[in-house]
Amino acid sequence: MALTRNASARAAEVMARNNVHISGPDDAPLLVFAHGFGCDQTMYSRLLPYFEGRFRIVLFDHVGSGRSSLADYDAVKYSTLDQYVDDLLELCDALQLSDVTLVAHSFSALLAIAAAVKSPEVFRDLVLLAPTPSYIDDDETGYEGGFTREDIDGLMDSLDDNHLAWAAMMAPVIMKNPAVPEFTEQLEQSFCQVDPRVMRTFARVAFLSDVRPLLPRVDVPTLIVQCTNDSLAPLHVGEYMQNHMPRASVVVLEAEGHVPQVSAPDETSRAILHFLDER
Repeated sequence: MALTRNASARAAEVMARNNVHISGPDDAPLLVFAHGFGCDQTMYSRLLPYFEGRFRIVLFDHVGSGRSSLADYDAVKYSTLDQYVDDLLELCDALQLSDVTLVAHSFSALLAIAAAVKSPEVFRDLVLLAPTPSYIDDDETGYEGGFTREDIDGLMDSLDDNHLAWAAMMAPVIMKNPAVPEFTEQLEQSFCQVDPRVMRTFARVAFLSDVRPLLPRVDVPTLIVQCTNDSLAPLHVGEYMQNHMPRASVVVLEAEGHVPQVSAPDETSRAILHFLDER
């Protein structure tokens, strides 16, 4: 469908704001890739070859990340998950994307859940890589997110105190795979490249958001992809999500760590393609 002049201008603005890149056949099934906290779309570079040619691929950077427009970043505006959700839905609307398979890593799994509840008509299905609906334990309900609020506050304090030291400390914990140090180096470099003021606010959104109440309302097929020995998203979190989402399934990879699209693209792609082929 041809865009009107106003629609074309809006699409161009969104593409510049979020550094959108689109490739693949116009009539192919649509995959939109959303990156995690402290990263950008390049974190999918090792995974994309498994999908190129067969799918139409849309990559973007969250505002404040990668090569997005830093001029559009406002710490107050982006202090909650809602603005990231609105950005994603605006991107889909401006570019006339529908029947979307959203591949969302880590933080972006939170906004994927919220977006699928807010505008379910946009999405064909969700693929959530290393997701969690909340990082913080909830003693009242018995939910185990893996961290106490004190743990998260300490994590935030260390980030506020020294951004670069925090990146050097956290990258190996998150990535695992010490036998391949370049993976950790890539993640650490990604963390270091984010503007510190963005990193601080983004971290609070990522680690303090809680979408557990939304899980029963996600009415699109969802694949939860978990990793072995993930310091941020333990296996019982995936079980919790599956039990609370009406159309979710879980696959546990042999890959370790929290970033399987980097450390294990072959295994990760096989899990995603099997899910999509079954659909």
